[in-house]
Amino acid sequence: MTSTTARTAASAVPELDDDDRAELDAHIAELRKGARTWASLTISQRVTLLHALRTSVSASAEDWANTAADSKGLRANHPLRGEEWLSGPYSLLGAIDAYADTLGKLAAGRSALDEVEIGRAPGGRTRISAFPLTGIDRFLISGFTGEVWLEPGITPNTARSSAGLGQLTPSTSGGVGLVLGAGNITAIPVLDVMYELLAHNRVALLKVNPTQDALVPIFERALAPLIEPGFLRIVRGAAAVGSYLTAHRDLEHVHITGSEATFNAIVWGPSSGSGAGATTRRRRENRPLMKKPITAELGGVAPIIVVPGQWTDADLTYHAEHIATMRLQNCGHNCIAGQVVIMSRDWAQAEQFKTALRGAYARAPERPIWYPGSPARMRQASDDYPDALVLADRLLVEIEDGADATALQTTEYFAPVLGIVEIDGTGQEFLDAAVEHANDELHGTLGGNILIDPATEKSLGTGFERAIAEFRYGSIAINAWTALGFIIPTLSWGAFPGSTIDDVGSGIGVVHNALLLDGVERSIVRGPFRPFPRSLPVLNGGGRFTILPTPPWFVTARTGAKVSEGLTKFRARGGVVGLVRTLLAALRA
Repeated sequence: MTSTTARTAASAVPELDDDDRAELDAHIAELRKGARTWASLTISQRVTLLHALRTSVSASAEDWANTAADSKGLRANHPLRGEEWLSGPYSLLGAIDAYADTLGKLAAGRSALDEVEIGRAPGGRTRISAFPLTGIDRFLISGFTGEVWLEPGITPNTARSSAGLGQLTPSTSGGVGLVLGAGNITAIPVLDVMYELLAHNRVALLKVNPTQDALVPIFERALAPLIEPGFLRIVRGAAAVGSYLTAHRDLEHVHITGSEATFNAIVWGPSSGSGAGATTRRRRENRPLMKKPITAELGGVAPIIVVPGQWTDADLTYHAEHIATMRLQNCGHNCIAGQVVIMSRDWAQAEQFKTALRGAYARAPERPIWYPGSPARMRQASDDYPDALVLADRLLVEIEDGADATALQTTEYFAPVLGIVEIDGTGQEFLDAAVEHANDELHGTLGGNILIDPATEKSLGTGFERAIAEFRYGSIAINAWTALGFIIPTLSWGAFPGSTIDDVGSGIGVVHNALLLDGVERSIVRGPFRPFPRSLPVLNGGGRFTILPTPPWFVTARTGAKVSEGLTKFRARGGVVGLVRTLLAALRA
C-alpha cells in the first residue's frame, strides 16, 4: 500500500505538507544507512556503545527527572516527584546495565543464561530466576525476586541455546522500525527503542507523544551515542505524522505503546466519521489497512486479588497504602495501574480492610490530573457510578451485591478511579474463583496483583502456584505491584500471549526482557508481605525479609522523592556516602 492510499483511507487525519514529509523521509534514509552500520558492529562493539550510552544518560538524569516532573505539574517540593526518577532515568540505567551484561556473555561465547538459575514451573514450563542477578540488587531491593516463565514445552536446554534473540545473528539486519512512544511514562519510548535494537537488530525512528515534547532535547543529549551513528532518530508530531509514518514503505515494523483504540485506528482505520464504514468492511473482510508487522503494549483493567487471612492492624494499613499506590502513582495514568480490588465477602476482616483502604486512598497526596482525556474519563466514571465515594481528587467505587460492575471491569479509566468487587469463598476456593473472575470478567491481560499473607500461602501448598499458572496475565505480582515488573529489566513486559490484530486486548509481543529470552509467556515478581522491621523473622510469620520499610514508590512514603533521587544517582554514579544518606532517608519513610 502506498503512503498516498493510506492517507486517503484515513482521511480524517490532516495531511502533512511537502516539507514535513521530506524531513521525515530524510530521517528514514539516514536510518537505512545506520541499519547497515549497526549490522556491521560486533557484539563487543555494541557493549562499548552501551557503556557510552550509560555515561550520557547518567549526565542527563537530573534534567530528565525534573523536566518530567515539571511537565506533569508537580511543584519543586511535591512529595511525589520521586516517581519521575524511578520511572525515567533509573529504569533506563538498569536496562542498559542488564543488556550490557547479556551482550558481554554472548561476546565471550557464553549463553546469556550462564550463572542464571533455571528450573521447572507448572504445566511443562521452564522457569528462569531472572532477578536479582547482582549483589547490589539483592541489597537495595531485598526481599523481592523475579521469574520469567516460558511457554509450555520449551525445555531448559532450548531456553539456554535460544537466549540472545537478534544478538545470536548480529550481522542480520532487522531494517528500520517505527516506535510510537507512550505519553505517560518517560522511560517507555527509550526502552522500546532499546528492545528494537537489541532483540531485533532494528534501528528506530522514535515519534514521541506530544505530552513528552519538553523531553526531546534531553533525549537527544542522553541518547547521542545512538543518534550520531544513525541508529536512532527522534521526531515530534501529532496524528498526521503518525499516519504518514505507519504507512511508510521504508519502515519494516511498528511498535506502539498506547491505547487499543489507537492500535485499531492504525491497523484498520478510523472508527468514526466518514471513514468508519470502510473500516467496518475491512475488518469484516480481514483486510487490514496496515500490512507491515506490528507489536503493541496497550494496557487493560488490572486486578488486585486480596486473599483472606488473619492480618494484623499493621498489615491492613500497609496493604491499603499498597493498593492506593497501585492506583494513584502517576495519578492513575498508567497502563498497569490497579483498578479492581477483588475481595472475599466471607473474610472476617473485609469491612476493616475496606475502612483502611478508604483512609489510605483519601490521604494520599493530591496532584494534578494531567494526562489528556483523563478528566473526561473521570466524568465517565462518575456517570457510570453516581454513588461512588469522592475522596479528594479521586473516586472509589464499591460494587454492592447485585450492582453492575461491567463498566468498572471493562473500561480502562486511566485516571484515579479504584473499584472494589466482592465474591464468595475463603482459602483455595476464593483464590481459584478470584483468578477465574479476573481472567473472564476484566478487560486485558497485561498485569495482575495478588496480596496474600505467609501463613495463608503456606496452607495452600501447591494449590497456590497452580492458581498462579491459571492467572492469564503477562506480568504477575505477588505481595508487590506489577510496576516492579516494568522497572526490573531482566523481566519481560507485555500482554499474555494469544492476542491478534483482530482482537488485540492488551497487546502483542514483549519488550524489556534484557536476558533476550525466546518464547516468553509471563513474568512474576514476588515481594515481602511485611516491610522492615516487621519483616524480621521473629515478627514475620515465615514471610520474606527485607530492609525496606515503606518502599520509595509508595505514594505514602514521606521520603520517597529523596530516596528515589538518591537511588537513581547511585545507579548512575555509585558512591558509598550518597548511598548511606539515601538508606537513612529510606528508614524515615
